[in-house]
Formats: sequence, C-alpha cells, structure tokens
Amino acid sequence: MGSSKQLRWYNIAVIAFVSVWGLGNVVNNYATQGISVIFSWILIMILYFIPYALIVGQLGSTFKDSSGGVSSWVKNTTTKKIGYFAAWTYWVVHIPYLAQKPQQIVIAFNWIFKQNGTFIQEAGSTVTSFLSLIIFLFFLWVASKGLTTLKRIGSIAGTAMFIMSLLFILLAISAPLINQQATLATPNMGSLKTYLPTFNLNYFTTISMLVFAVGGAEKISPYVNDTKNPAKEFPKGMLALAAMIAVCAILGSFSMGMLFDSNNIPKDLMANGAYVAFGKLGVYYGVGNLFVVIYAIAQALAQISALAFSIDAPLKILLADSDKEFIPASFAKMNENDVPLKGYALTGILVSILIIVPGLGMKSMNELYNWLLNLNAVVMPLRYLWVFFAFMMVNKLHKDFTSEYKFIRRPKLGYLVGLWCFLFTAFACLLGIIPKDIYADNPTSWLFKLSLNIITPIVLLALGFIFPILARRQNKLKD
Repeated sequence: MGSSKQLRWYNIAVIAFVSVWGLGNVVNNYATQGISVIFSWILIMILYFIPYALIVGQLGSTFKDSSGGVSSWVKNTTTKKIGYFAAWTYWVVHIPYLAQKPQQIVIAFNWIFKQNGTFIQEAGSTVTSFLSLIIFLFFLWVASKGLTTLKRIGSIAGTAMFIMSLLFILLAISAPLINQQATLATPNMGSLKTYLPTFNLNYFTTISMLVFAVGGAEKISPYVNDTKNPAKEFPKGMLALAAMIAVCAILGSFSMGMLFDSNNIPKDLMANGAYVAFGKLGVYYGVGNLFVVIYAIAQALAQISALAFSIDAPLKILLADSDKEFIPASFAKMNENDVPLKGYALTGILVSILIIVPGLGMKSMNELYNWLLNLNAVVMPLRYLWVFFAFMMVNKLHKDFTSEYKFIRRPKLGYLVGLWCFLFTAFACLLGIIPKDIYADNPTSWLFKLSLNIITPIVLLALGFIFPILARRQNKLKD
C-alpha cells in the first residue's frame, strides 16, 4: 500500500470535524431556537448532513484529479460557463462573511480588555459600521502583502478554538458536580416536551442557520482517495463525523440550557453568548474570567486570520478554476506578491457597501450583528446548491463517470437524494430571508432587513453575469 493511502476512517472523521465544527454553531442555533434545538440537531443530522457528507465523498472520489472543488465538479458534468457561475457563487457568498469578521474582532478585543459585553449593547450601528470598515480595509491591505504569518497564527488559534469548544461542554456538564451553585437555568429540562419545537413559520425561518452550521463538508473531498479503502473507510468516517457533531451539538445545546434560560434568551446571545457562558463557568470553577480571556484571545486571532485568508482564498479559486473566456484578463492579473489587485479592489468595494449601508438603517451594533449573521446563513448555503447539482448530474450521466467510492449505487435513487438535499437547502435559504424580529415591534426596521435580505443575494449573484461580457470585449480587442 502506497504512502498516499494511509488515512483511516477515524483520521477522516477528525480532519472533517475540526474543519466543520465550532462553538459558534451551538451558540447561534441556541439563540434562535432555545433548548428545542436539540431535536432539530437530530433531524438535521439524519435528513441532511449525513447524505451531504457522503455526497461530497463520492464527488471527491469521482473527480480526484480536479483541484478546483465544487466548480470543477460542475464544469466536468455540464459546461465551462455553468462551472464559472459555480466558482462565482463560491467567491461572492464570502462577501457577507467578510463584512461580519470585523465585528467579531471588535467584540473579541472588547472582552479581552474590558471582559464584558457592554460595547455591543451600547454602541450605535453607524459607529460600528465605520469601525468595522477601518478594520476591514486594514486587513485587506495586510492580505495584499502576503498571508504566511497569518496562516500560521490562524492554524494555532483554530486549534485553540476547537479545544475550547470541547472544553466548554466538559466544564458545563461537570459544573453541577463541582459547585452546588451551578443550577439549571432552563426549567423542566428533565421533560421530553421541553425539547420539542413548535413547527410554525418562525421555526422554519431558523433552519438556514442549522444548514449554515453543518455546511462546508466539501472541504474534505481531497482526502477521499487518500484512505486505504475509500468504499468502506470514507462512509465509516462520515458516520463517525455525524455522530461526533451530533454529540457535541446535543451536549453543547444542553450546556447552553444549563447556563441560559431557554424561555428568556438574551438578545445579545449570538454576539456575547460564548463569552458570558465561559464567564459563568469561570465563577463555578473559581478561576474568575480566565476562561473568558483565553477564549477571547483565541477568537480574536482566529477571526483576524479568517478575515485575511477569506479575502484571498475564494478569489484565487474563482480565478484559477474559471475559464479565461469568462474572466477579464485585467481582473485576473497578479502583482509581484501574487495578488490580483483588481479582484481585491472589487472585494473591498462590495464588502464596504455591505458594512456601511445596513448600518444606516439599524439602531444598535447588536441588531446589526444579528442581522448580518442571519444574512450569512441565507447566502453562504447557496454554494452548497452546486454540490447537490453536481451530484445530480453525475447520477444522470453515470455511464460517463467512475468512482472508487459510491454513496448510492443506483443512479435514479442517487439523483433523488441529490434533489432532496438541493431542495432542502433552497427551502432553508428562502425562508431564512424572513427576519427573525417580530414585525409588530418595529415594522420599518423589519421591512428594511427583509429588503436587504432579498436584494443582497440577488445583486451578488447577478454581478456574475457582467464578467463574461467584459471578458468577451477584452478578447475581441486582443483579436
């Protein structure tokens, strides 16, 4: 057996777990659903995440020589033009993601130095927007100078964040055994009814956050063919991954229920929840704010690295994997630091607009933070649609493709499973557009957010039609 075939199922599970999971997934979904999110985690694992991960495995095995990921899968099963739009989607959905990173950096530093969450509660959205813009533009400049140091910092911080996520569960579950003051904040946690959600419109608008949380499995596709026996080892690894995430999601959500009353969730839980939770655990264990400071430092470093890296990596994928007839040569031109300056400029313009404009119509930083996080939950899963589309096409054209690992051997059934995941993702994104605020509280703000939720993804995706037109014009001038 060659050295390239040394990964076992447990290696795959751990690699995927580190890249997909984080404490934020627990906090954000508890903030939208409360303790009933435990029931939702079980459903999302069975109905969505397990088939999603196994679909990625088959696509990675089928296109083992393709380096472009999702866009390569689409291009190989359809046309270069459709492959370009897949690559464009993968890049452009990172715009809202980049717009929120500066907010998370500000919050982390506030907790490092002041060790409280007052800033997000007191700061106005306009001040927050301009502060976020300054931070973003600074790291846009940093990214243009090279990312080696930031990648190393991000790797260390990412590992620390992963450890803190697991430590949170261990500390919370053990707290009642250590300190009698650690009582359950949510009443009736021993009753099954407490964990059953109410299946109404408000519930379905929160599904996109769950999809957002478990997304990203396509990152592990390059490892499929590095396993000793892909047909057996990879699915076993993915089932282990699903079990690990399910355990962490359930225990993490239960831990949140111990610390925060599910019937009275703080409005700033998405932004401050993890810090407050570690603060409470620090009191129980007699170490004060030690856990808070450690988590805040790790969070700050991880977000700084993610901000700079996410400026560069998705753009490089767009330029590398799209055919030149769809990307203007001037846009793809690199400088001496291997940086596409015009690509960085467009990124800067789009992110700046998304930072400034929403802040003009919202009152507080907390309102802006929650809205932008929900927008990410609507926009980011759009790239997963291309994964399921590619899987549907592979099954439709099954005679043209071979794979060492197959999730489903019957093409018609495989096509239907891909269609189910596609429709489920689209359903979650569409309903996620509806703002989580109660309309009656502030109809003007609610309508403003709804308008932005509709306009933003349409504009971001529509911009992709401009590049092929510009590319054709430049190619004609060359000819």
